[in-house]
Amino acid sequence: MLSVILVTVAVAFIVFATAKLKLHPFLSLIIASFGLGIAAGLPIAGIGGIVNEGFGGLMGGIGLVIVFGTLIGIILERSGAALRMAEVVLRIVGPKHPQLAMSIIGAIVSVPVFCDSGFVILSSLKKAIAHKTKVTVASMSIALATGLFATHNLVPPTPGPIAAAGNIGAEAYLGTIILFGLIVSIPAVIAGYLWAIKVGPTIHIEGEEDGVLQYDYDTIIKEFGEMPSTAKSFAPIIVPILLIGFSSVITFMKWEGVFFDIFLFLGSPVVALFVGLLFAFLLLPEYSEVTLNDWIGDGLKEAAPILLITGAGGAFGKVIQNTSIVEVIENVGSNAFFTGALFLFIPFLIAAALKTAQGSSTAALVITASLVAPLLTEVGITGAVPLALVVMAIGSGAMVVSHVNDSFFWVVTQFSGMSVTQAYKAQTMATLFQGLAAFATTFILWLILV
Repeated sequence: MLSVILVTVAVAFIVFATAKLKLHPFLSLIIASFGLGIAAGLPIAGIGGIVNEGFGGLMGGIGLVIVFGTLIGIILERSGAALRMAEVVLRIVGPKHPQLAMSIIGAIVSVPVFCDSGFVILSSLKKAIAHKTKVTVASMSIALATGLFATHNLVPPTPGPIAAAGNIGAEAYLGTIILFGLIVSIPAVIAGYLWAIKVGPTIHIEGEEDGVLQYDYDTIIKEFGEMPSTAKSFAPIIVPILLIGFSSVITFMKWEGVFFDIFLFLGSPVVALFVGLLFAFLLLPEYSEVTLNDWIGDGLKEAAPILLITGAGGAFGKVIQNTSIVEVIENVGSNAFFTGALFLFIPFLIAAALKTAQGSSTAALVITASLVAPLLTEVGITGAVPLALVVMAIGSGAMVVSHVNDSFFWVVTQFSGMSVTQAYKAQTMATLFQGLAAFATTFILWLILV
């Protein structure tokens, strides 16, 4: 019982330190790791080694994957490829369904690009389409924000889902996690789209009707200059997903031979993302110090805090695994109530509580995965599909909810011109229904497949 109290206090400290004291999540997690180790009575001389092992072990599995994914995102952003993808989707979906187009655009762009950056990149385009199609800016903002938010929480190579997979020992099943992430994100995107078309038209932003917020779609496209081709723009996202997916099929079917061995190599997450990065280099407008050094340097800076938070989450999880809470977990594992699909409520509720309390979806994913990892083998959750669905449950919880302590909430608010009250109605409520829709889908998939 003492171990449960200590872990609860450690998590409460992390939430308090990040939400109230504004301490970086990396330091919060590291301090909590050492504090928990000492309070739990672990050998003092060995605590540093445990923290190092947890940090390094996780980085060894997914560190480069996160770096490559972030670099792909920065190149898509600055080369105009993200804008090209948006333009292609709008052309396919058509001007009669502008909110649907924005939802799909957001979902695609946010696979490699952080949702905050994605919203900023596409903000002018969103307003231009709203003006062109005579729909409210709020409606388009909800559609874009929720599309971005869905894949940000559910689909690798976004860092959050990758980190969660690494923490629960599922990095070898990344292809399966991508597949389920795509499936589960669909109802989450639909929930956001429905909220956009039902509630969005009732929200009127100041300055919208007198032309202050009007943007011209054709002007925005022309002002950017020459954009990459459609094939080049989509390749850095599509190619790694196809390689990882085919590798998973080969493993599942137990195909053998030199040909399949080559694709097993190419389909390993770190190699697949590196191939995606090579395709991203084809998007560079020129090969100069600016693109090859400055852009890459900025991408590495963007990846650094995610790597640190992820590694610190691994350290925290490793300390938990070395405490006497393992005995408590064994007792929980023997409780029939917490087995099967019902177990999914545990990671979902923990992630939702952490997301609501401290704001960061990535931190919620990392911490929750660290907490539930010791439970999984005790309740018999092993293998690709069950572990992938656990990641989906955590990601679903990490959507609930985006409000004033979430940086994405303020990005959506400021770049849309909404008041805080309007953003609560638009963004916060939309993310609540998104999380619930994603979790319901995850729960149903478990009942069908596990």
